[in-house]
Amino acid sequence: MASSNGGVVGVDNPPTEQPAIITTFNSSGTLTTSPYTTTLQYVVVAGGGGGGGQMGGGGGAGGYRSSVPGESSGGGASAESTTPVSAASPYPIIVGAGGAASPGTGGGGGAAPLLPGGAGNASTLGTPSPISTVGGAGGGANGGPGTGTGGSGGGTGRYGPEGGNATTSRLGTANQGFPGGIMFPRTWPTMPPNGDDNTSSGGGGAGAVGGNNTAWVIPTGVAISGNGGVGVESSITGSPVYRGGGGGGGGRRDGTQAIVTMGAGGNGGGGHGGVWPTTPGSLGLPAPIARSTEGTANTGGGGGGGAAQPTTSPGRAGGSGVVIVKEPEGPFKCSGIWDMNALYDNVKAGTWTT
Repeated sequence: MASSNGGVVGVDNPPTEQPAIITTFNSSGTLTTSPYTTTLQYVVVAGGGGGGGQMGGGGGAGGYRSSVPGESSGGGASAESTTPVSAASPYPIIVGAGGAASPGTGGGGGAAPLLPGGAGNASTLGTPSPISTVGGAGGGANGGPGTGTGGSGGGTGRYGPEGGNATTSRLGTANQGFPGGIMFPRTWPTMPPNGDDNTSSGGGGAGAVGGNNTAWVIPTGVAISGNGGVGVESSITGSPVYRGGGGGGGGRRDGTQAIVTMGAGGNGGGGHGGVWPTTPGSLGLPAPIARSTEGTANTGGGGGGGAAQPTTSPGRAGGSGVVIVKEPEGPFKCSGIWDMNALYDNVKAGTWTT
């Protein structure tokens, strides 16, 4: 290595490339680009929606956007274009929280209606043209639909109004996620809306629609809640990871049904739905059958729908989102003479040669 003088240093064999820099934000913060970065690749995932309570639908996954070449955005969309940025500049990052779980009690017998799970919160990469995603829709509680359009749609709770015509689901946002599942009464299509079947549908995922429930099959007494939709896989960090799975639907097991199966959470952080007897320990059934689970943190997964026992297996919260940024490899914009900042950056990265 040659000598330094006045903040510059001469080198015999300077490096020629900036290595890729990958930064993962699990909470809000600030991205400061390197002195040589002019474009960014990204994966931006919003918070997932909360699951509905008391035989509630699964929460929808948070909206998913990606610009990684060869990968996908949510809702079946192709990867977006990389976003231009200025070198050595700060950009705000917002990581959305997951939606709140549905309140665990209420509904029926003149009580206040159950509320759906809460919607997830948006995540944003605040470049000059901000990249923002929509939080996942909450899953519907016993007696209702989800919270409306989200990054991905929430599943419908038992008795949900979509079951009567089986044509309407909670929508996802275009290029970010898929709808939640549809609710089928046990003898659809002859039964009018709000038919009883003790199950619910799954929340939509970034990569697929949430699963419909399988209505009570007579005479076998089997009913199945819908699974959460699968998320989207990305290798932006170097290893393949699914994010943005929808939450599974919850249900109830009672004396008229031999089997009720919970909805599994979608691959990508979706929480599982719960299944529980109407009264734990009654009817000769084991008390805990399956507890609902939360969406996984920093995946944007939807929360699982609650079971019939709201105290021990309520609707669950959605998982928080994540923002991942990749500053691509690129040539340094210097020749022969390097300032001390460049020397320090490359020695630290292990790319300086002499």
